[in-house]
Amino acid sequence: MSDPHPIPSLKAVTLTHVRYQRGDQLGHFLAWISLVPVFISLGGFFSHFIFRRELQGIFFALGLLISQFINEIIKTSVQQARPETCALLEMCDSHGWPSSHSQYMFFFAVYFTLLTHYRIGALFRNQMWIVGLVVWPLAVLTLYSRVYLGYHTVAQVFAGAALGAVLGGGWFWVVNNLLRCHFPAIEESAFGRMFYVKDTSHIPNVLKFEYENARAARKHVSYKRSD
Repeated sequence: MSDPHPIPSLKAVTLTHVRYQRGDQLGHFLAWISLVPVFISLGGFFSHFIFRRELQGIFFALGLLISQFINEIIKTSVQQARPETCALLEMCDSHGWPSSHSQYMFFFAVYFTLLTHYRIGALFRNQMWIVGLVVWPLAVLTLYSRVYLGYHTVAQVFAGAALGAVLGGGWFWVVNNLLRCHFPAIEESAFGRMFYVKDTSHIPNVLKFEYENARAARKHVSYKRSD
């Protein structure tokens, strides 16, 4: 006799739901690596908008959102299944090609590398060291983690990485050749004035600039707080 009130199947929110085999230390480490895109989005870009409100960073984040939207369109159109290992991970209800994690990280790595190479809004004197020792290793480890943990095939992560790299380079060109000339107008707009949105792309060393101006403002009467 069939149940007149069947229990609907449940679906988990998989934003931070990453599984690995119990006792596998490398898998545990790679599970955390697999969450790097989440940390960048929430801890990086959200904090960036709250505390810095740089137009270059805002458009960087917008490009990543567009990239992920394109990823979802392709996944829905191609509908390539994830590997058989996803059955153990309870992740077979979504498509696998291309890998969104790999696409995100390689978009981020390419865009950040180009920003550093052209010294656009650089925060550190030797920022290219961060690119080589942190950004790219994290991108490659994220790619590897998706295969090791069983969420994607090798072809799926390489497809995501290639698409992310192309979109990252393309969006960098769009922002800095077509949109950057409009940044001063955005700064002077009602939105820019209300939220203190700014552009420091023209400043070679932003931290040094802010440090020197903060010290100079301390000596200026008009900047002193009236407690």
